Amino acid sequence: MELNNEDDGRPTPRTVLGRRLRHLREAADLSQRGLADKVGYPHTYISRVERGEQLPSEALAEDLDTHFATAGLFAELLSLAQDASIPDYGRAVVLGEAKAARIQVFESSLIPGLLQTDDYAHALIRTSLPGESEEGVGERVAIRMRRKRVFDKEEPPFYWAIMDESALRRPVGGASCMLGQLRHVLAMARSPHLSIQVLPFLQGEHPLLAGSLTLLTLPNGTTTGYAESFATGESVESPRRVLQLTQRFDIARSMALPESASLDLVRRYLREYEDEEEDS
Repeated sequence: MELNNEDDGRPTPRTVLGRRLRHLREAADLSQRGLADKVGYPHTYISRVERGEQLPSEALAEDLDTHFATAGLFAELLSLAQDASIPDYGRAVVLGEAKAARIQVFESSLIPGLLQTDDYAHALIRTSLPGESEEGVGERVAIRMRRKRVFDKEEPPFYWAIMDESALRRPVGGASCMLGQLRHVLAMARSPHLSIQVLPFLQGEHPLLAGSLTLLTLPNGTTTGYAESFATGESVESPRRVLQLTQRFDIARSMALPESASLDLVRRYLREYEDEEEDS
């Protein structure tokens, strides 16, 4: 997923944000170092944001809005820039999550995105993009964490996640990272809007091996699918194909452990990581 500063020479939300910041700073007769001192961030950070090399954090965007009294302008531009940085094949699911009344997810090897912690997501993204700068990794992590706001809505969507046992067994980020991640999964499972199941190794093959599937159901009952494999994804709207994907999800769900047994399995892996951390 590349983050481009320009699109065929046209301004993007990222470059507009940087230019707007520079204009307001210069209008206030402030140097980059002077603004940095006032908002409490490194001047090199301010410089990178102005040049469009890095997006501001949510905290910096809010602080800039407060300092310049811009009524949420920077927060809005940041949101637009984050959306624009998502590849086409992923944008449909991200935008769909915000509108969905029900989200059903299957992951064959990872903790589902909406259940990931910051550290877990950082470890994944850092490894999958070895040439990416730390700033770029941070931007991608921020985008993934922003998606979890769907759970903060007054009427959050019903969320049903099924993950293969390999997602628990694979120590992404090491034992310490997995401790935080599995504790987070157990905490999220306490929500009445969330159901979490694990498809155990003992079930052998199943119809969703080596991929991930998301089914998004809107309040009007319309369902769209999103199937993803390595670095590619496909949005599915054809009723016939959505039905096929739903059937696959239902088979995987029938093969998964009941929720209580699934959470017991998560706790078992949590204890193993705790023992590993104590021995290290």
